[in-house]
Amino acid sequence: MNTSGNISRRFRGFLPVVVDVETGGFNAKTDALLEIAAVTLRLDGDGRLFPSKTSGFHVIPFDGANIEAEALKVNGIDPYHPFRLAKPEKDVLHQIFREVRAEIKDQGCSRAVLVGHNAFFDLSFLNAAVDRCGLKRNPFHPFSNFDTVSLSGLAYGQTVLARAAQAAGLAWNTNEAHSAIYDAEKTAELFCNIVNRWKDLGGWQPSGD
Repeated sequence: MNTSGNISRRFRGFLPVVVDVETGGFNAKTDALLEIAAVTLRLDGDGRLFPSKTSGFHVIPFDGANIEAEALKVNGIDPYHPFRLAKPEKDVLHQIFREVRAEIKDQGCSRAVLVGHNAFFDLSFLNAAVDRCGLKRNPFHPFSNFDTVSLSGLAYGQTVLARAAQAAGLAWNTNEAHSAIYDAEKTAELFCNIVNRWKDLGGWQPSGD
Protein backbone atom coordinates (compact mmCIF):
# COMPACT_ATOMS: atom_id res chain seq x y z
CA MET A 1 0.00 0.00 0.00
CA ASN A 2 1.33 3.46 -0.88
CA THR A 3 1.29 5.68 2.19
CA SER A 4 2.65 8.88 0.62
CA GLY A 5 -0.65 10.64 1.30
CA ASN A 6 -0.60 9.75 4.99
CA ILE A 7 0.51 12.85 6.84
CA SER A 8 1.39 10.86 9.98
CA ARG A 9 4.45 9.54 8.15
CA ARG A 10 5.66 13.06 7.37
CA PHE A 11 5.71 14.60 10.85
CA ARG A 12 6.46 11.71 13.21
CA GLY A 13 2.82 11.04 13.97
CA PHE A 14 1.89 14.69 14.44
CA LEU A 15 -0.87 16.44 12.53
CA PRO A 16 0.16 20.04 11.78
CA VAL A 17 -2.75 22.45 12.25
CA VAL A 18 -2.29 26.13 11.44
CA VAL A 19 -3.76 28.44 14.09
CA ASP A 20 -4.07 32.21 14.21
CA VAL A 21 -5.57 34.29 17.00
CA GLU A 22 -6.57 37.94 17.21
CA THR A 23 -6.50 39.29 20.73
CA GLY A 24 -7.01 42.28 22.98
CA GLY A 25 -3.31 42.49 23.85
CA PHE A 26 -0.13 40.48 24.33
CA ASN A 27 -0.76 38.87 27.72
CA ALA A 28 -2.40 35.46 27.25
CA LYS A 29 -3.48 35.26 30.88
CA THR A 30 -5.23 38.63 31.11
CA ASP A 31 -6.07 39.79 27.57
CA ALA A 32 -9.12 38.77 25.56
CA LEU A 33 -9.15 36.15 22.85
CA LEU A 34 -11.26 37.81 20.13
CA GLU A 35 -10.88 35.59 17.06
CA ILE A 36 -9.42 32.19 16.35
CA ALA A 37 -9.01 30.23 13.11
CA ALA A 38 -7.59 26.79 12.41
CA VAL A 39 -6.54 25.28 9.09
CA THR A 40 -5.97 21.53 8.78
CA LEU A 41 -3.42 20.22 6.27
CA ARG A 42 -3.16 17.09 4.15
CA LEU A 43 -0.68 15.39 1.84
CA ASP A 44 -1.54 14.48 -1.72
CA GLY A 45 -0.46 11.26 -3.41
CA ASP A 46 2.88 12.79 -4.36
CA GLY A 47 3.66 13.73 -0.78
CA ARG A 48 2.96 17.44 -1.27
CA LEU A 49 1.34 19.36 1.56
CA PHE A 50 -1.79 21.45 0.98
CA PRO A 51 -4.38 23.34 3.12
CA SER A 52 -7.52 21.26 3.58
CA LYS A 53 -10.20 22.87 5.79
CA THR A 54 -10.56 26.22 7.56
CA SER A 55 -12.62 26.88 10.69
CA GLY A 56 -12.88 30.40 12.07
CA PHE A 57 -14.78 32.04 14.92
CA HIS A 58 -15.40 35.36 16.61
CA VAL A 59 -15.02 34.93 20.36
CA ILE A 60 -16.84 36.65 23.23
CA PRO A 61 -14.26 38.16 25.61
CA PHE A 62 -14.10 36.18 28.85
CA ASP A 63 -15.36 37.83 32.03
CA GLY A 64 -12.83 40.37 33.28
CA ALA A 65 -10.75 40.24 30.10
CA ASN A 66 -8.42 43.15 29.41
CA ILE A 67 -8.70 44.77 25.98
CA GLU A 68 -6.07 47.27 24.89
CA ALA A 69 -7.16 50.06 22.56
CA GLU A 70 -3.88 49.79 20.63
CA ALA A 71 -4.55 46.13 19.87
CA LEU A 72 -7.96 46.98 18.43
CA LYS A 73 -6.39 49.61 16.18
CA VAL A 74 -4.24 46.90 14.64
CA ASN A 75 -6.84 44.18 14.17
CA GLY A 76 -9.84 46.47 13.57
CA ILE A 77 -12.12 44.41 15.80
CA ASP A 78 -15.10 45.87 17.67
CA PRO A 79 -15.48 43.21 20.41
CA TYR A 80 -19.05 44.23 21.22
CA HIS A 81 -20.42 44.81 17.72
CA PRO A 82 -23.96 43.34 17.62
CA PHE A 83 -23.33 41.56 14.30
CA ARG A 84 -20.07 39.82 15.25
CA LEU A 85 -22.01 36.61 15.98
CA ALA A 86 -19.36 35.76 18.55
CA LYS A 87 -19.44 32.61 20.65
CA PRO A 88 -18.09 31.82 24.14
CA GLU A 89 -14.52 30.53 24.32
CA LYS A 90 -15.59 27.11 25.54
CA ASP A 91 -18.02 26.54 22.66
CA VAL A 92 -15.45 27.66 20.10
CA LEU A 93 -12.70 25.45 21.50
CA HIS A 94 -15.04 22.46 21.69
CA GLN A 95 -15.88 22.81 18.00
CA ILE A 96 -12.29 23.33 16.85
CA PHE A 97 -11.01 20.47 19.00
CA ARG A 98 -13.74 18.14 17.77
CA GLU A 99 -12.75 18.84 14.17
CA VAL A 100 -9.04 18.46 14.91
CA ARG A 101 -9.55 15.17 16.78
CA ALA A 102 -11.56 13.82 13.84
CA GLU A 103 -8.73 14.76 11.47
CA ILE A 104 -6.15 13.19 13.78
CA LYS A 105 -8.08 9.94 13.72
CA ASP A 106 -8.67 10.06 9.96
CA GLN A 107 -4.99 10.69 9.23
CA GLY A 108 -3.70 8.10 11.69
CA CYS A 109 -1.88 10.68 13.79
CA SER A 110 -1.31 10.71 17.54
CA ARG A 111 -1.64 14.42 18.27
CA ALA A 112 -1.90 17.84 16.65
CA VAL A 113 0.98 20.28 16.64
CA LEU A 114 0.28 24.00 16.21
CA VAL A 115 1.72 25.82 13.21
CA GLY A 116 1.79 29.60 13.54
CA HIS A 117 3.56 32.79 12.58
CA ASN A 118 5.16 33.59 15.94
CA ALA A 119 3.65 30.30 17.05
CA PHE A 120 4.45 30.80 20.75
CA PHE A 121 1.96 33.69 20.80
CA ASP A 122 -0.93 31.71 19.31
CA LEU A 123 -0.14 28.65 21.41
CA SER A 124 0.03 30.69 24.62
CA PHE A 125 -3.45 32.16 24.00
CA LEU A 126 -4.82 28.75 23.06
CA ASN A 127 -3.41 27.15 26.22
CA ALA A 128 -4.67 30.01 28.41
CA ALA A 129 -8.19 29.63 27.00
CA VAL A 130 -8.05 25.87 27.57
CA ASP A 131 -7.10 26.49 31.21
CA ARG A 132 -9.88 29.06 31.70
CA CYS A 133 -12.46 26.70 30.24
CA GLY A 134 -11.21 23.69 32.20
CA LEU A 135 -10.97 21.54 29.07
CA LYS A 136 -9.35 18.14 29.54
CA ARG A 137 -9.11 16.89 25.94
CA ASN A 138 -6.83 19.36 24.20
CA PRO A 139 -5.58 17.65 21.01
CA PHE A 140 -2.65 20.06 20.62
CA HIS A 141 0.82 19.38 21.98
CA PRO A 142 1.25 21.76 24.95
CA PHE A 143 4.57 23.27 23.85
CA SER A 144 5.87 21.83 20.56
CA ASN A 145 5.10 23.90 17.47
CA PHE A 146 6.19 24.76 13.94
CA ASP A 147 6.99 28.47 13.62
CA THR A 148 6.82 29.96 10.14
CA VAL A 149 8.84 32.97 11.29
CA SER A 150 11.91 30.76 11.60
CA LEU A 151 11.09 28.72 8.52
CA SER A 152 10.47 31.74 6.28
CA GLY A 153 13.59 33.43 7.65
CA LEU A 154 15.54 30.39 6.53
CA ALA A 155 13.79 29.93 3.19
CA TYR A 156 13.24 33.53 2.09
CA GLY A 157 15.17 35.85 4.41
CA GLN A 158 11.89 37.37 5.62
CA THR A 159 10.18 37.15 9.00
CA VAL A 160 7.11 39.42 8.62
CA LEU A 161 4.17 37.37 7.37
CA ALA A 162 3.24 39.73 4.53
CA ARG A 163 6.81 39.96 3.24
CA ALA A 164 7.42 36.23 3.61
CA ALA A 165 4.21 35.42 1.73
CA GLN A 166 5.12 37.80 -1.08
CA ALA A 167 8.68 36.41 -1.24
CA ALA A 168 7.13 32.96 -1.63
CA GLY A 169 5.06 34.22 -4.57
CA LEU A 170 1.77 34.22 -2.68
CA ALA A 171 -0.93 36.87 -3.12
CA TRP A 172 -1.32 39.28 -0.21
CA ASN A 173 -4.20 41.66 0.52
CA THR A 174 -3.31 44.21 3.19
CA ASN A 175 -6.98 45.10 3.70
CA GLU A 176 -7.80 41.52 4.73
CA ALA A 177 -4.78 41.02 6.96
CA HIS A 178 -5.14 40.83 10.76
CA SER A 179 -8.26 38.72 10.60
CA ALA A 180 -7.74 35.27 12.07
CA ILE A 181 -9.08 33.42 9.03
CA TYR A 182 -7.02 35.37 6.49
CA ASP A 183 -3.78 35.18 8.46
CA ALA A 184 -4.26 31.48 9.24
CA GLU A 185 -4.89 30.66 5.59
CA LYS A 186 -1.86 32.67 4.44
CA THR A 187 0.30 31.06 7.11
CA ALA A 188 -0.93 27.66 5.94
CA GLU A 189 -0.04 28.49 2.33
CA LEU A 190 3.40 29.70 3.44
CA PHE A 191 4.09 26.61 5.54
CA CYS A 192 3.01 24.28 2.72
CA ASN A 193 5.13 26.26 0.26
CA ILE A 194 8.26 25.87 2.40
CA VAL A 195 7.69 22.18 3.14
CA ASN A 196 7.04 21.42 -0.52
CA ARG A 197 10.02 23.48 -1.65
CA TRP A 198 12.25 21.49 0.69
CA LYS A 199 10.93 18.29 -0.88
CA ASP A 200 11.58 19.65 -4.37
CA LEU A 201 15.17 20.42 -3.38
CA GLY A 202 15.70 16.77 -2.47
CA GLY A 203 14.68 16.80 1.18
CA TRP A 204 12.03 14.51 2.64
CA GLN A 205 10.57 12.13 0.10
CA PRO A 206 7.47 9.93 0.46
CA SER A 207 7.99 6.20 0.78
CA GLY A 208 5.58 3.37 0.07
CA ASP A 209 5.03 0.12 1.88
